[in-house]
Amino acid sequence: MSETTAPTSTDPAIGEVLVTEDELATRIRELGRQISADYAGRDLLLVGVLKGAVFFLSDLMRALEVTCEVDFMAVASYGSSTDSSGVVRILKDLDASIEGRDVLIVEDIVDSGLTLSYLLRTMRAREPASLEVCALLTKPERRKSNVEIRYTGFEIPNRFVIGYGLDHAQRFRQLPYVAVLNDPL
Repeated sequence: MSETTAPTSTDPAIGEVLVTEDELATRIRELGRQISADYAGRDLLLVGVLKGAVFFLSDLMRALEVTCEVDFMAVASYGSSTDSSGVVRILKDLDASIEGRDVLIVEDIVDSGLTLSYLLRTMRAREPASLEVCALLTKPERRKSNVEIRYTGFEIPNRFVIGYGLDHAQRFRQLPYVAVLNDPL
């Protein structure tokens, strides 16, 4: 880890850094090139899953070389705990129709896959031309639902992580890296 990516906080809740700021930037540029090649000549609709994916979506969008639009959905499955409740609620739906559109869901993290599975079912029913997923982080060992993720940033171990948009009880989103959350009090 370089000096520029070392945690600047002395908050004891911030643990080991799993993905540095530099690693994030490099991988997002790579994903941007791959997605741009795959969607060349097509209009792409990026659907960011709020709130966690905002940082990733913003940086990914700037790395794309294809025409794209953006929309957002907000779903809840965690509340303020560190384990998914398994119950998914749509808090904010899309503003526009996705029928006949090329849609890329942009997720911050996929662990159990239950939330993403629900989103995919909901969005497929709206008849997009294509529907794929780009996830910054995945936890394969936590998977309870077999969901296909076309573009993956990083596979991480089964640890609760914070930073780069990911939070615990709405805290730590602003960290420029992804770190482990030490045991919450």
